[in-house]
Parts: sequence; C-alpha cells; structure tokens
Amino acid sequence: MPADFDVIIVGSGPAGVSAAFPLVEAGLKVMMIDGGESRKQNPFAEPYLSKRALDPKQAEWMIGRDFHSLKNMNAQSPKMRIPAHGYVFNNFAHTNKITSDSFVSIGSMAQGGLSNAWGCGVARLSPQELADFPFPFSDLTSSYSTVARRMGISGANQDDLSDYFGLDEWADAPIKIDAIQGLMLKRYESARLSNPNWNFSLGRARVAALSQNRSGRHACNLSGNCLWGCHQQSLYSASIDLETLKRFHNFTYRSGYIVENVIENGQSSGVQVAVNNTTETILATKVLLAAGTLSTTRLALRALKIDQSVSMQACPVAAFMLWIPRALGQQSSPAFALAQLAFTTRILNNNNQHISGLGSLFNCSGIPISEFTPYLPMTSRYGIDLLKTLLRSCVVGNFYLPGYYTQIKATLNSSGGLKLNGQFREGVDDLMKQGRLQLSQAFRKVGALLMPGSFKLGKPGADLHYGSSLPMRANPAPGETNAKGSLVGMQNIHVIDGASLPSVTEKSHTLTIMANADRIGKIIALELKAALQTKANYQ
Repeated sequence: MPADFDVIIVGSGPAGVSAAFPLVEAGLKVMMIDGGESRKQNPFAEPYLSKRALDPKQAEWMIGRDFHSLKNMNAQSPKMRIPAHGYVFNNFAHTNKITSDSFVSIGSMAQGGLSNAWGCGVARLSPQELADFPFPFSDLTSSYSTVARRMGISGANQDDLSDYFGLDEWADAPIKIDAIQGLMLKRYESARLSNPNWNFSLGRARVAALSQNRSGRHACNLSGNCLWGCHQQSLYSASIDLETLKRFHNFTYRSGYIVENVIENGQSSGVQVAVNNTTETILATKVLLAAGTLSTTRLALRALKIDQSVSMQACPVAAFMLWIPRALGQQSSPAFALAQLAFTTRILNNNNQHISGLGSLFNCSGIPISEFTPYLPMTSRYGIDLLKTLLRSCVVGNFYLPGYYTQIKATLNSSGGLKLNGQFREGVDDLMKQGRLQLSQAFRKVGALLMPGSFKLGKPGADLHYGSSLPMRANPAPGETNAKGSLVGMQNIHVIDGASLPSVTEKSHTLTIMANADRIGKIIALELKAALQTKANYQ
C-alpha cells in the first residue's frame, strides 16, 4: 500500500515543530497530528498587579468558574493551578494510559504541548555534556543556532554564566531586571572580588522570551502575566511555530488525533489513530515520535513489544524563598515574572566527585500569595499575614540536580498502558542538604536570607525534565535508538523528543531536544530527497 505522506510527526510540541521545518522546507509531504487541546480564553492584556487590584471578577481567572485551582491544590507546579492553563494538561494520563507510583507524571495533548506553560529556561550543552551522544559535538552546533534564532532568546550578557549557558552569540540583550534582583546582582559582582575561589556563580538567566520585537511578536512589556499567559507572545511556544508551518502547502496538520499504535510494514510505516470514535491508519515512509517523553516511550515500547522495564531520568528539584532585608517596604512594580537571575554551584557526591547544580530566581509580584505559604514554617493563616508584609522584599528560586539522580522505571502493562515508578537515588538528600547550606551562605553574601524551612525537595518527576528512556547510543541495544533516533528493529520509526537523550543534565533540556530534532529532521530530509530522486531516475 503506498504511503499517504513522506513523514508523519506525532506531536506538535518543541521537538515536533523543530523537525518539521527542515522537512517541509525540503519539499517533503509532512503530516503532523496531536490531541488538539487548545486555549479556551485569550490572555489578558492588563498588567497583573492592576488586574489584581481592580478586576471585580478576578475569581474567574484566579480560581476558575469550575474551581480549577482548588481542585488542583496538590499539583506540584503552580502552572497546573492556573485555570487558563487547564487545557495544557487535560486528560493526558487517562488518554495515554499512563499511571504512576511515587512519580509525578505530566504531559500534554495541546497544540504546542507543554511549551504553552513552561518556564522558558534555555541552555546549550557543552562538549563534555554531549560526550555520551553518538555524534560529534559540531553536528549539533548549527542546529542550536537555527532553533535559538527562530524561537528568540534573551539574556546575552558578559557575566559569569556566559560560558555555562553558551548562547550569547544567538541571544538578544536581557529583559529589564527588577530592583531587588538588580540589587542582588550588584552585591554579587562586588562580593566575588573578595571571593576569587567562590564555589558559586550568579548571572542573568537565558530565557526564550523576547527583549526585542521579532516576526510579529512583541518584546516583554513587564506586565507580570508570564504565569497566566502572554498577550504579547513574548514567551516562546511551539504553537507559534505551528502557525508558521501551516502556511506551507506541503504541510498537513490534524488535531484531535489520538495515536494508539505505531506500525512498520516493509518500506512504509504508519500510525493507527482514534478520531471521531473510529480507528484510522495513516501511512508514511517515516514516523517521527515527538509526543513527549512519556507518550513516546509508551508508543515505542508497544511497537517493539517490549514488556521489560526501561529506565528513565528526571532532575531532582527543590524550591525555596529568599528575603532581602534592604528591600523591605518597597512597593511592588510590574516585572518579568519568569527567571531573571540564574546561579550555579558545585557539591560533592559520595564518591567525592563535584556535581553541578543549577537554579533560577523569580520575581514574586506575578504569583498569588497562596503559592508561597507552603514554604513558611507556620500555618497558612499566619503565613499569609506575614507575606503581606514581606513578599515585596522576597524572591523565589529553584535548584536542579542532574537527571541521573532520579531513577524511574517505565513498564508496559498487558493492556498497552505505561506504568511509571520513580525514586531518588541514594545520596540525593545529602546533596540537597549540602546545596542548601552552600546556597544559604552564598546568598547571604549578596544580601539575601534563605527563609527558614523554605528549602523543599519536590517529588520525583516534579521537574518535568523527563528523558533518556529510549536513549541514542553508538551501538544501541533493543529499546534504544541510533544517532538518527531510529528504534532498534524499526528503522523507519524515529524518536526525536526527550526520550532519545542519552542523559539529562541539570540544565533545561528543551533547547537541546529542539536542536536534536532539527538535526534529525535535516538528515531525514536529505535521505528522503535522495531516495525520491533515485526513484525518479528509474522511472
């Protein structure tokens, strides 16, 4: 049976759109499918602080008409309590037959995937961090450039994190820093002069958010609405790229398609989808799995008929709150509500090896007070009273360790569902305790005090930095992939999202996933174009 398309891409998130561009630009016939969940209301344009002060109907978007935020009080991320973001996470686990034990499993069936509600943190992996990848470091460089320039990155600054993030050649200037974090940065620049061997670096965060207008999108206007949705489209979402792809005559997009199986039959591959209460089979020469690590893992294991557990990684993450006494009494002002500052520190593991940890700092003005009370050593009732006074002089932060330190087992059950079991490896508690002490000392030198009892370790999987379940290897075994993301035993099924990463570092992995998907898309485009040309020559 002839193929309907040259390539089918499952998923419209960052990986899917990144692979799609080189394929459609090469003239290939590409189909992209996803679950089709979409935003039900437009982001509001008014600044967050004004909206909170003046909107008499703010309960509708703060809590939701269906009490969305209250129903999700136990969710690990505040983004999951935002009513407007409900569509991002709706029905994911049930539809994809994913269950979990001691692990936070989150995914999306929305147009653009989880990039509709992410923190926009970006980083480039160093040659050392790419050592386990089965291709030369240089192979990814051009793809990093392509993706970074397309999505729009800000934060370029000659600071102590320039080399660590490795993005300044493609990034615009930083978004304006708020007064509190600006004060901390100045104190750091002064303090480091008297601490030449300081095991702590602070600088501007590199984020996929615009500080300059770009291609119809607008630079951040400091509205503070980052958590609620960006009216300016300053924050990158793969849904923006999806709209661009729809302009190509050789690109077909179908929403509301739930992939049940991935199949390979001779020279063609395909997907069996559920749509409008029927099952449909769509064929292509190649199928690219970009449905998110969890969904992609389930589909791949089902296609391969692997019933043994496979390992997966995720980053242990802690959250904390800092109080800056010198800022006490200052008024709240509109500010960029995602990461403005980032920091790194190194801690020793049980083998006396240095482990790198990464964190970011956030302005508090665009986040409801209720999100902060769990980080105070008192009940919510008294915590809210305290925060009314202190919050304007506080910032919140997170701290990530490499994904190796979370061990997840993913197992396909008899009904085709995926069961996830996660736990931290031995030593994580000690590493986090050591990190807390080092950060407390470091932040004290820049005029910030770690709030007692606020440094809290999240559950396994709370970071959402999932990956490495179907890792690329130079000599892949069953259940692994090669340098092109091809599954062993199914050469026309390619894994292009986080599942294919050989390892997960403490850095945000979204940009690397996108760059790798772009790299694989370019390889497949060349191969298919050559095959089509050869076929034409014989006809």
